[in-house]
Amino acid sequence: MPPSIDDLPDAHLRQFDRPPVPAPDAIDDVYLVGICGTGMGALAGLLKQAGYDVRGADDGVYPPMSTHLAEQNIPVLEGYDAAHLNPPPDLTVVGNACTPAHPEAAHAREHRLVQQSFPEALAHCFLTEARRPLVVTGTHGKTTTTGLLVHLLRHAGVDPGFLIGGVTQNTNESYALGTDAPFVVEGDEYDSAYFDKQPKFLHYRPQRAIVTSLEFDHADIYDSVDAYRQAFERFASLLPSDGLLALCGDHATVRALATHTDATVRTYGLEAQNDVRATNLSSTERGTRFTMTLGETETDVHLALHGRHNVQNALAATTLAHAEGLSPSQIAEGLATFGGMKRRQEVRGEPNGILLLDDFAHHPTAVEATLQAVRAAHPDRRLVAVFEPRSNTSRRTRFETAYGEAFDAADTVFLKAPPVRHNDETDDMLDPDAVVRTIGARGTPARTFEDIDALLPALVETLRPGDVALLMSNGSFDGLPDRLLTALSPDA
Repeated sequence: MPPSIDDLPDAHLRQFDRPPVPAPDAIDDVYLVGICGTGMGALAGLLKQAGYDVRGADDGVYPPMSTHLAEQNIPVLEGYDAAHLNPPPDLTVVGNACTPAHPEAAHAREHRLVQQSFPEALAHCFLTEARRPLVVTGTHGKTTTTGLLVHLLRHAGVDPGFLIGGVTQNTNESYALGTDAPFVVEGDEYDSAYFDKQPKFLHYRPQRAIVTSLEFDHADIYDSVDAYRQAFERFASLLPSDGLLALCGDHATVRALATHTDATVRTYGLEAQNDVRATNLSSTERGTRFTMTLGETETDVHLALHGRHNVQNALAATTLAHAEGLSPSQIAEGLATFGGMKRRQEVRGEPNGILLLDDFAHHPTAVEATLQAVRAAHPDRRLVAVFEPRSNTSRRTRFETAYGEAFDAADTVFLKAPPVRHNDETDDMLDPDAVVRTIGARGTPARTFEDIDALLPALVETLRPGDVALLMSNGSFDGLPDRLLTALSPDA
């Protein structure tokens, strides 16, 4: 579990009596502190759909979230000011990027405003007794799996509520209120707010759930592998005895969670012992074909995604969709029409015959799996990997060796040096030159660059028609996808 608030030096600012939160139908207006974050913006949209008067502030008001909120007629104030909270809203939602000294968060605390963390507010307003929460968790793959599950339900005529930490290619959505009982939530293990250090997913009242994977992450929150694993063990224990927990049976660490729940457990994966499994995998540029075994039924499936990990994601969504009443044929039809998620092997263009893919991969395992998937889809094309270790975990020396070993499927690698932040401990930071040396020693040419201004011209000079350029970052990559498209366009 994340560290206790008691152990933090400013615990006296994080522990305080919060006023009781009114029932959802007694709330009229909601203010979100940090409204332009991915989750907070989606919550703002859900609240607006539900009929609440919604507004908020952020210090990073820029597209696409700023544009989306404007389209929903949700006012966004740029910059933070305690005056924004006068008169007091019925509910203030405090984003987890806020510290106790944040001007609006401090004002809410000092004036005893009604306040919740993002996951608390989501649960309070939407995961009510009338809904059935389907929660998708795991270190890797939860965004795609959540999107797949929502798509399968909708394709079969169900109208679920949902909140995803990404945008679907099919509908360009990340949330919807829905009218039917299922409410699908991507369950994040990061902490909830400065006053609420629990993992977000512990707030989501799961009735049915998925754990896709369990591998150490978020080193800025969890101080050990054991602490990280215990968060998932506690999540598994929340499921009721009449619930369902779908576990990726290909991973021993995930299978072990079966001993921590009273719910029915079903495993899925590529190995023979799983309850729901895939065999006969084959990959083409158009996706992956496999045979899906679900109970006594075998069904041929075409998935327009690449990689063994995405087949596992599809089986995870299948397991919960089947529990929700979908037939194997309905599931197969839904999988065949799923267009994927933005920033997950997203095709950004093919200027001058160079296929440009944008991906969110940042953990070493995700980087390796993504590279292997793209290699399987394009075996005859040169694969140029461009990677930015940007997250708090990926920038640490802990994964230095793992990153060096993750790029074997690439033909050449461009590594951007990780960004430096004010509270970094130098001895704990990843050395990009060490990563490049390991990659090179394993037979793949690799170079490191201090910034995108230096990397971009070298990348343009290297790329040639027929190549695949795979850009991997969990951030904006300083606009590299758009800048590279412009630089490679015939008119550039």
